[in-house]
This record gives sequence, C-alpha cells and structure tokens, in this order.
Amino acid sequence: PGYDTIGVLAPIILVTIRIVQGLALGGEYGGAAVYVAEHVPDNRRGFYTSFIQITATLGLFVSLVVIMVVRGSMSPAAWSAWGWRVPFLLSIFLVAISVYIRSKMKESPLFSKLKTEGKTSKTPLKDSFGNRANWRVILIVLFGAGAGQAVIWYTAQFYVNTWLKTSVGIPGPTVATIVAIALAMGMPFFVVFGALSDRIGRKKIMMAGNLLAAISYYPIYMAMKAYSSPLNVVMLTLLVFIQVVWVTMVYGPIAAFLVEAFPARIRYTSLSLPYHFGNGWFGGFLPLIATAVVARTGNIYAGLVYPIGVAILTFIVGSIALKESHTRKIWDELHE
Repeated sequence: PGYDTIGVLAPIILVTIRIVQGLALGGEYGGAAVYVAEHVPDNRRGFYTSFIQITATLGLFVSLVVIMVVRGSMSPAAWSAWGWRVPFLLSIFLVAISVYIRSKMKESPLFSKLKTEGKTSKTPLKDSFGNRANWRVILIVLFGAGAGQAVIWYTAQFYVNTWLKTSVGIPGPTVATIVAIALAMGMPFFVVFGALSDRIGRKKIMMAGNLLAAISYYPIYMAMKAYSSPLNVVMLTLLVFIQVVWVTMVYGPIAAFLVEAFPARIRYTSLSLPYHFGNGWFGGFLPLIATAVVARTGNIYAGLVYPIGVAILTFIVGSIALKESHTRKIWDELHE
C-alpha cells in the first residue's frame, strides 16, 4: 500500500523490507565467494569466482527483460495499478531453486579441514572487528577496492538508466532496451578479467578500471547527450557497454581478491564488511547524491563528480596500500 492509503507507514515498511533484503544479500555474497574460492585451485581462483560476479549483472539483465515483457503485455494503467508486482512474484521460482540447491551443498573442503583440526574461530565477530590489525586490512580493502567498485557498478547499471530518462528525455522502454543489450554484451568480460587476474594480478586490473572510469565518465556522458537527439540507439548502447566494461574490470577479480585478503577462520565475516559497506553506502547513495547534485546545480553532468571522486580515491589508496594477492595459496593456512 502507498502513502495515500496508510500514510507514513508506507515508506517505513518499504525501508524496513529493503534493510531485511540487504541483510540477506550480505550473507549471500560473502558465503558464495568463500564457498567457490575454497573449492577451486589457487591458480584459477579469479576465473571461477568471476562467475559469481556475473550473477549480479545477469540478475539485472533478466529483471529488465521480465519487466519489459510484463509491461508490454498490459495497459499502462494496469501496470501502474498492479502489474509492477508480477515480476516480484515471479522471482519466487528462483528462490525455490536456490533453496533446493542449498539443501544439497556441503561445507568447502578447506573449512571442513579447519573445523576438524579445531582452527575455526569460536567468536568470528570479535576476532574480525576486535582486532586492530584486521581493522586496518578492512579499511584498506574498503577504500582501496570496495568503494570504487561500488560506484562504478552503480553508475553503469543504475545511474545511467535514470540519467538517460530524466536528463536527456529518452523513453523508459528504450532506455531499458539499451541497458539490457549493453549488459548482455558486457557479461562475458567478467570472466575475461577474472581469468586474466589469475595471470597478471587482481590489483592491476582493478586499479586500471577505476582510473579508466574516472577519466572517461565526462566524455562518455557528453557523448550520450549528443547521441540522444537525434536518437542513436546503437551509439548509446556502445557508450553504456563501455561503462559496463569498466564494471567488469573492478568487479570481475574482486571476489578472489576479498577471499585472499583475510584468513580462513574469519574470512566470511571479515570480507562481508568492506564489500557490503562499499556497495551499500558508497554505491547505494550514488543515485540519490548524483541526482540531488544535478537538481541543485542544473548541470546534467554535475552528478558525475561523486563517482569520479570516489573512483580516484580508490585508485590512489589501492595503488599505494593494496598488496597483490593472486599468488596466495589459501590452503597453506592449514600448516600455519
């Protein structure tokens, strides 16, 4: 129910549900990254974990397709009244599949071995967040990897969607088509850069992605404005695709990097904080901050200051403070 029906309870309930959803995601990603990383060879960790990274973009792509199909099957009035709920209801099938798969899974070999030898943490929260040395790693990972990854991901997959509709006036269905095609074209590059990070390192690729995004955002968005009138769908799709490539550079190797940044006994708990704080705060506030800056200044490009600034911050901190980790053999922890 909306504000007209139940008043201020409407936004309160919506925000509460979103918080619950965020907590669920917090457990999902960290668990998936650790689970996959601890099942695969050390020299292929970037390749295998990059498939996890695809799922976020794949989910957005599938949701856009479902929304376009459902919306196209009914009148605008029906969509506004009740049709927008249908895509959410359809996701129940995906949840059911996920629950079934989880019921068949076992702990990773590495974790099982640590548990057998009594090397797991009995107080993971205390060991993760009550340890000054571990806090240093968490903060370096947050500002040197997670923050930049978050704003680049949100810029290419959410902010661009809003910007094309509100700042240059392209119809919503057309924007959805442009973004969906660009996402489909870009998804294979998650695996490309994940695999490449096994060979040349995670840090180089992630820092290059941050720098390229910071340098190119203004020219890209100016070009999108130029190709919006007259409308050139091909060029707009190409320009969004370039932004998605920057996403794959910073996001493709990051699961493997996060796993390698923390010891196995507190890995799940420790890596979840910088990843989700980065995405939830730095990324989550991007649409609000960028849109507010545009509204305040009247300059449709002014909102880019935020993602560019964060990407530069991450490039500087990461280049100075991050250690290359792709050669780390996580099974060696069993002998420490």
